[in-house]
Amino acid sequence: MVYTVTFNPAIDYVVHADEMTVGSVNRAKSEKIYFGGKGINVSIVLKELGIPSKALGFVAGFTGAAIEQGIAEKGIETDFVHLDNGFSRINVKIKSGSETELNGQGPAIDNRALDELFQKLDNLSDGDTIVLAGSIPDSMPSDSYEKILEHLSGKKIRTVVDATKNLLMNVLKYKPFLIKPNNHELGEMFGVELKTNEEIEEYARRLKDMGARNVLVSMAGDGALLLDENGATHTCGVCKGTVKNSVGAGDSMVAGFIAGSEKGDYEYALKLGTAAGGATAFSDGLAQREEIFRLLGQLQ
Repeated sequence: MVYTVTFNPAIDYVVHADEMTVGSVNRAKSEKIYFGGKGINVSIVLKELGIPSKALGFVAGFTGAAIEQGIAEKGIETDFVHLDNGFSRINVKIKSGSETELNGQGPAIDNRALDELFQKLDNLSDGDTIVLAGSIPDSMPSDSYEKILEHLSGKKIRTVVDATKNLLMNVLKYKPFLIKPNNHELGEMFGVELKTNEEIEEYARRLKDMGARNVLVSMAGDGALLLDENGATHTCGVCKGTVKNSVGAGDSMVAGFIAGSEKGDYEYALKLGTAAGGATAFSDGLAQREEIFRLLGQLQ
């Protein structure tokens, strides 16, 4: 079983408008609602690829109930911690020529709720996979990722961490199965600007030497690079299409890689991850199965 953890789930309210004028009343041309958060996005795309998962995290209030119901209606099992106060956030994304976002703060997560999450993590068994994705809310300890991986360290669990800077560097000692920085985040970790694939590979290898089993570096229009746990280096170009959406492409790549790595074929995992990321980037919402495999055909 794959478990995804989303500390701060959200309702994404996406509004399309012809033009926006600050200080005036603006009318929407169209609008859609999506239920998300990085871990939840991974669960949704895994479902498209036939991989079951269980979504963990924290929800609160009427928005939290809507998120939980919306994910369940997609056929994804949930086991959220329900907070007593506040409400899960709403992120407003306005698309009018350029894209403007206003992201909500979300509810405070207290020690009782965190303890309840750890109790749910005790249900994980050898062979399971856990995905930790995104930032840590200010109300939680900054070392929460480390504490989760330490808590699970006695079991044979594949851990996937999609985070940046110290959040990622500090978990390498737990030898995560997969980490996925982009090339800019990779450079920021080491205080350098990476300009060539050779430089990117050099610093990705440093992360591998520090403990990561598989290092997947997304490079936007330049494709992706993977250093796998067997010592091989793989590269993959990008899929062809028109970019419509900047939300969830990285999460989709993680989901595709997890699904593709089920049999240990990391070249295929990289291609499926790339196709899943492209399918989201070329869609209004998250990747759907038919589009993922259509794009996969471009990479064969």
